[in-house]
Amino acid sequence: MKFGLFVCAVAMSAALLPAAARADDPNDPTMRSASARARDRAIIKRMNQQQLAYVRQRDAKMMQNYRSANGDRDSYDDARADYSRRMAAWRHAVAACNAGRWEYCDD
Repeated sequence: MKFGLFVCAVAMSAALLPAAARADDPNDPTMRSASARARDRAIIKRMNQQQLAYVRQRDAKMMQNYRSANGDRDSYDDARADYSRRMAAWRHAVAACNAGRWEYCDD
């Protein structure tokens, strides 16, 4: 039982401890020449520019959807105001009908 707990603890600590990153290894033999470092720099710059273009496109689409939703909100507000006006006219007609003004009563 104790051995199982020990193995479990070792496995969890190995899984939770971060591994050493090898992305910027200064001893990497493939990055010793200036041309290799320049090529790597160009690749990283291109990847960053692609990611920036993706983020800008995504944000523009999100803003378009946001503006579209706000446009729907405006049409909802207009419809709600129209409904309120029609309800006020109906209530006025009901009150007039109940007061004896038969021209406001519907059959």
